[in-house]
Amino acid sequence: MAKITSPLSIIVGSMLGATEYVADAIKAKCDELGIAADVHFAPNLAEIDRDSTWVICTSTHGAGDLPDNIQPFHDELTSITLNNAYYVIGLGDSSYDTYCGGAETMHATMQQCGATALAQPKLIDVLQHPIPEDIAVDWFAEQLA
Repeated sequence: MAKITSPLSIIVGSMLGATEYVADAIKAKCDELGIAADVHFAPNLAEIDRDSTWVICTSTHGAGDLPDNIQPFHDELTSITLNNAYYVIGLGDSSYDTYCGGAETMHATMQQCGATALAQPKLIDVLQHPIPEDIAVDWFAEQLA
């Protein structure tokens, strides 16, 4: 397992709740592995440790938009510099041409802020994986191996 030297901040963007299940499952895996992690269902930059490793779990809403609860957080990010590491897990429906647009937006914004991606975003098609938390946890565990 890769050594995580900082705590994890699990940041959630969700409209219908599936991404919240993913975040809870990632948190449970962290607890199992003895990794400190906090979940932020209403992300607020002032409340999130900027030195922690971020795990951004977000769905896509509308025409490739971020969910309402994470949009203000995203907007705050556009004017700051970060030096932390992050992962992105995106949920989407591949029948839309904006598949996982929210996750792609968060990934691009994090890179523009100077943060370091520890892996390419994990994009999960809910049409193929109706229980996305299983796929997300398996992928996340692989990242730590």
